[in-house]
Amino acid sequence: MVPKLWNETIEEHRNAVREAILRTTWSLATEQGPMSVTMSQIAEKVGIGRATLYKYFPDVESILSAFHEGHIASHIEQLHQLRESLPDPGERVRAVLERYALISYRRRSQGTEELSALLHRGEAIVQAQRHLSRLFEDVIAQAAAARALRDDIAPRELAAYCLHSLTAAADLPSEAAVHRLVSLTLQGMQTPA
Repeated sequence: MVPKLWNETIEEHRNAVREAILRTTWSLATEQGPMSVTMSQIAEKVGIGRATLYKYFPDVESILSAFHEGHIASHIEQLHQLRESLPDPGERVRAVLERYALISYRRRSQGTEELSALLHRGEAIVQAQRHLSRLFEDVIAQAAAARALRDDIAPRELAAYCLHSLTAAADLPSEAAVHRLVSLTLQGMQTPA
């Protein structure tokens, strides 16, 4: 029987190698474009053999997808933590919208159009979008119930409005413009006079 400590050490090593593969591949893809990256380049940069690399991932696209899915999961977790940390529904909805807009804004510097086209498709992205929609719908419904937002439009509809409008943050010139976009989006959800 292998001691538990040995198993934990091996698992830590595997996780470290996997992370190195993910980061290295992403770096190469943003420098050269995803179609120019080869498994041989990745293995060489990480300092492992190609056979070892293939034990982790079958191809470059699967590595990039795994990195991207991890990145998305991290962002969703940030939004959940933020939602849980603020007791006031009005503050909560503003904070979640603002964080999402800033994530969208900062995303533009983390890849290329070619990478974006490659990765923003598939079931994982659809699931992430559904998750975000439910999260937004939840914070909007809570704010509407507390009379911090309008309640004459369904939270699901307002969530879709927010997600689509805040995605525009990726094309804005500054964080100040992102904050203005969030304020404008929130104004659209205020109870009509």
